[in-house]
Amino acid sequence: MKKRFKPKFNIKKGDSVVVIAGDDKNRSQPRVVLAVHPNDERPTVLVEGVNMVTKHLKPNAQNPQGGIVQEEAPVHISNVMLWDPKSKAPARVKRNRTETGFVRVSKKSGEAIK
Repeated sequence: MKKRFKPKFNIKKGDSVVVIAGDDKNRSQPRVVLAVHPNDERPTVLVEGVNMVTKHLKPNAQNPQGGIVQEEAPVHISNVMLWDPKSKAPARVKRNRTETGFVRVSKKSGEAIK
């Protein structure tokens, strides 16, 4: 079933975010978003150093030894919050329209975010 309106998310690749729910919850340490997966059923983000999982790799051409690797797994987009660098705290975001497009503005400090 298709949705009429596609959801818009305020989190982009390269943003600083804090994890507000789950095992890696820490509202005082910002982390970097590595990827955003905005599919309809479960929008997720890949955050640096969050939700680490152990993956067993078979030997292949790039990794002839094989072995066990730790890597990040995606977390739901609702479990992260954008980091406001001016107030040094997580903040909600509103979208303001300008001549060039939309700008994300922090509701806490009123400053534009990147």
